[in-house]
Amino acid sequence: MPDVNGYRVKFGNIIPSTNTTVERDFSAVYLPGVTYHTGRIHVGESKLNSAKDVEANIASIGEEVAAAFRTTLTCKPDYMIMGMSAPTFWGGKAGAEAFGERMAEHSDGLGITTGAVACRSALEALGVHSIAVLTPYLPIADEQVVKFFEDYGYSVTRIRGLECTTMTAIAEVTEDQLRAEIKALDGPDIDAIVQVGTDLSMIRLADEAERWLGKPVVAINGATMWHALRANGVKDQFSGFGALLREY
Repeated sequence: MPDVNGYRVKFGNIIPSTNTTVERDFSAVYLPGVTYHTGRIHVGESKLNSAKDVEANIASIGEEVAAAFRTTLTCKPDYMIMGMSAPTFWGGKAGAEAFGERMAEHSDGLGITTGAVACRSALEALGVHSIAVLTPYLPIADEQVVKFFEDYGYSVTRIRGLECTTMTAIAEVTEDQLRAEIKALDGPDIDAIVQVGTDLSMIRLADEAERWLGKPVVAINGATMWHALRANGVKDQFSGFGALLREY
């Protein structure tokens, strides 16, 4: 018998323990019969003051992923989502593919959407090539994001990292700050803007920005939802969260 709440599809959603945005963004896109169930990856140290801190953070998240999957799988989800960003881009195309394979090993045979795969699929669906990217990261992580997109043939014309110094500081970036960054990134030489970093709250702002820029603005949480929904045959379209969820 289907779950009385998640009777269309029941998602397991793995996020860092410091993240306060993914659950809010996913729950804002309400679809009857679709539910999201969170497993948290314990993050013991959230400082991001240096490249060394970032690398240590990536390593510690990797060590905690298995436990987050193990507890989340007990609700018997139909499909898994990685509601996180930086590790899914790390190492470019080869690193992202290896990360996906490792996550598949934890997922008990279920399909899985990662943020990097979702963003790449979004750009393919939108038919764009030249992009600008907004991140909350330090340069070491920005380099990994650029490598990922370039490995897949996209031209990263500009990238802006906000250099947030803790994991929790990412969710403190305001819409006014993000709006200014989007405007600064835009130009006639790009087809779209991509925002990564799942704790930046941008799904509504991305939808707004598409209207005044006249081009796609891909927020990673919106792209991740879109990819996971479409992978499970959920074709509903709705407004307020960007062109992907409205038209594709």
